[in-house]
Amino acid sequence: MSSQVQGFPGFTCAAGSASEAVNPGTRERVKQNRVLAVLGATAAGKSALGLALAERLGGEIVNCDSTAVYRGFDIGTDKVPVSDQRGIPHHLVDIVEPTAEYSAADYAREATAAIRHILARGRVPILVGGTGFYYRALTRGLFPGPGKDATLRARLEAIATRRGVERLWQMVRRVDPESARRIQPRDRLRLVRALEVYFLTGRPLTSHFAETRPPLDFCTVVPIGVRLPAALTSERVTVRVDQQFARGLMDEVRALLARGVPETARPFGGLVYRQALELLHGVRDLAATRELIIQENRQYARRQLIWFRKEPNLRWFDGPGESADVIERVIETVAEPNESHS
Repeated sequence: MSSQVQGFPGFTCAAGSASEAVNPGTRERVKQNRVLAVLGATAAGKSALGLALAERLGGEIVNCDSTAVYRGFDIGTDKVPVSDQRGIPHHLVDIVEPTAEYSAADYAREATAAIRHILARGRVPILVGGTGFYYRALTRGLFPGPGKDATLRARLEAIATRRGVERLWQMVRRVDPESARRIQPRDRLRLVRALEVYFLTGRPLTSHFAETRPPLDFCTVVPIGVRLPAALTSERVTVRVDQQFARGLMDEVRALLARGVPETARPFGGLVYRQALELLHGVRDLAATRELIIQENRQYARRQLIWFRKEPNLRWFDGPGESADVIERVIETVAEPNESHS
């Protein structure tokens, strides 16, 4: 059984489980030391597609979302509830406390280890997420970079305290526009690091990436991009934000604060949670907060698409990730024996 996907004529959504039979030969071709990557903008249906592929191809999910690594930040990140995971293992979700410093380098190291273990068990690793910088760190590597400079950091921190974190983002935008596109304007830690690297090396952070060695040099990454028209993305984002509030987003934020998680914790600086904190502080009312989150989600979706368009060998599929049509076309593509990816 299947049904039409609302707002996307011609696409159907598989009803219930996606565990239809797959030709054994298809599974074996996919398992040839390959890592599948389901990428794209927010609200495109990446999680649904990842689950369907994992169920059909004998895979396990490896998170590629920078906020989902933090424990307790569930609703605003749209983590797949355990009850909806269909028994499929999910790696790199809820692995660090909100106050921990967790970098793209940490992610690349731990994701590489998870992928090695999944492949060793004869399963298919399936990266799922929309954090482009994490994906790039994993597939292309990160340069070691200069060590921390306490004096320089103190000067940058003083600027942030005196003039606001957004001032650091403006500085990054001037010297490293690529980093400014991927770093949130209030992500103090990453902004300081980007400026630190620039002032210590004379080169923007992104210019160093070409000199690095990719961590996944032992396997082939097959990147899949899910793409929707802007109007449909906007519609789906609106529905998602309404669902987040209905599911108890504000209760989750209050519980995190009551638990002692400081407002300066990194995940609180991300989309949805930053605006939720401002709502608690009376910066704007609920209706205005909802509209702001929707607006910033739309902008974030555009930035994600711009980022992923630059990824080599990424194969785009038009339609929601939960669409039965998209699922079948992706399976056919990744099973092609002569398909070349790097």
